[in-house]
Amino acid sequence: MNAMRELRIAKVVLNIGVGEAGDRLSKAETVLGKLTGCQPVRTLSRTQNRDLGLRKGMPIGCKVTLRGENAHRVLKNALWVRENRLPAYCFSAAGGLNFGIPDYTGFADEKYDPDIGIFGLDVAVAFERPGFRISRRKVARRKVGPRHRLTREECQEFMQQNFKLEVVT
Repeated sequence: MNAMRELRIAKVVLNIGVGEAGDRLSKAETVLGKLTGCQPVRTLSRTQNRDLGLRKGMPIGCKVTLRGENAHRVLKNALWVRENRLPAYCFSAAGGLNFGIPDYTGFADEKYDPDIGIFGLDVAVAFERPGFRISRRKVARRKVGPRHRLTREECQEFMQQNFKLEVVT
């Protein structure tokens, strides 16, 4: 097999959208910190919506980006919560995986804390091959060629082999 055709996980992003700043946002940051062991970053509103009480630049959620072994560990735990079964529509055509977890207490060793409450979270997985850096580098940036791009089927096969994931159609 060609080494440049090998698939790998570029990053795993865990996101909790709260919709407001304040106490709930700090509790969501606590949840992400407990699950990943990393410090979460606040996400800011990009638009203004008077009906929802949002202003541009207002903190409305938090996220953690993981790479390497930490990303594999957290992804394995998140898939365990979903019983290693995901529907096929969770995989995007461009080679991404997105799924939700309704309650953080589904993770192993996590108990319900009445001070925190219940928070669900979204998990986004980005896949890539060696050579994808050409689309992100500063000098001589290029597009990834059509034969080197990822497909939905390749990502599903990678997850089935490496994480024992069952894809439900």
